[in-house]
Amino acid sequence: MRETRNAQASIFEHYSNHEYGIKLQKLSEVLDRQPEILNLVAADLIDVSVSAVGRIGLSAESVLRCLVLRQQLGCNYEQLAFHLSDSVTYRTFTRLPAQLSPSRSCLQSTIRRITPETLEQAHQVLTRHLMREGVLSMDKLRIDSTVVASYIAPPSDSQLLNDGVRVISRLLAKSNADTGLKIRFTDKRKASKSLAFRIFNAKKAAKDELYPDLLKIARLVLKQADRGQRQVLEGGDGSAAQQKWLDALAHYRELMSRVIQQTERRVIQGERVPSSDKLVSLFEPHTDIIVKGFRDVQYGHKINLSSEVSGFITALTIEEGNPGDKTLFLPILDFHRSVLGKLPRAVVADGGYASQANVAAGRAMGLNRVVFHKPVGVSLTAMGVKSKTFNADGSPRS
Repeated sequence: MRETRNAQASIFEHYSNHEYGIKLQKLSEVLDRQPEILNLVAADLIDVSVSAVGRIGLSAESVLRCLVLRQQLGCNYEQLAFHLSDSVTYRTFTRLPAQLSPSRSCLQSTIRRITPETLEQAHQVLTRHLMREGVLSMDKLRIDSTVVASYIAPPSDSQLLNDGVRVISRLLAKSNADTGLKIRFTDKRKASKSLAFRIFNAKKAAKDELYPDLLKIARLVLKQADRGQRQVLEGGDGSAAQQKWLDALAHYRELMSRVIQQTERRVIQGERVPSSDKLVSLFEPHTDIIVKGFRDVQYGHKINLSSEVSGFITALTIEEGNPGDKTLFLPILDFHRSVLGKLPRAVVADGGYASQANVAAGRAMGLNRVVFHKPVGVSLTAMGVKSKTFNADGSPRS
């Protein structure tokens, strides 16, 4: 049984007089003034079809506050579990019952049930509230983009092939325990690991000679996966455990096929594979290749964001691929107009957003000033500013 709010606050609540304790206390007061956010989170965590009996777990309120605290600390779930068991201030902020100290697995499984869509709606609720209270000033807005990295090793085709061999072979090896059916297969994990290691340390000529052997192993493993899939489909009973195993096998098989194709194109055929066609991780397959400048390559997702003068993020979108900044300028303004209900008076954006079309569109929407950090391709006259508006380094003065 899970409750939305804690039934009663503890009389022993205590925040440290330290600067960080005072900050958490003020943040707690902000959350208390936003019951709508708590209701959004509760919809993800509480199943109304379940009877209100049994042990009382973490309330939706505590789960939300644990999520906020983890973001503030920038820690992992194991560290968060320790802080919650050790710190009176952190327990006060998260409003944990005296007898409850959640474990790492409890925190991880519960917090992850809060969907990204819910967090997005919660941020919009908070932003609109702060605008109404006058805490946020929408007179000036800064627009910029950056890259959030995925937690992956620098990708290589040989390592991706080996990952595929390893994961699919492991699924086949565990088939008896997971599905009740023993699947016979030839284990090529050791040979694959050895070849991937040799390719990683070899010079280009030697790499080209070793890759066909690794590709041969990868194709063999795919055939074994197909045989295993047919065996479970034909001889299984359709249980949930078997379906879970089949879904995992199909997922990694599809990714492995993509890696084989891109390796053949790049290594065997000598083709230059576009970044949009490449897979860089079997475990974070959503990862994009972001190229900034001539050689600066990053792996993750490009985000487009805006902030007001105090640094509060008013809008943020996760982009697919690596779109040009020029195309990301108007969507941010459209978001402020349609979702937040208010446009800024002036906008300052990075040089990558600079275009005469963006200046004209911003003016047409009612903005008084549209200024770019570097007037690339747009004159100062077109932006409606004078040279004294910029500092010596080219950045606009506040």
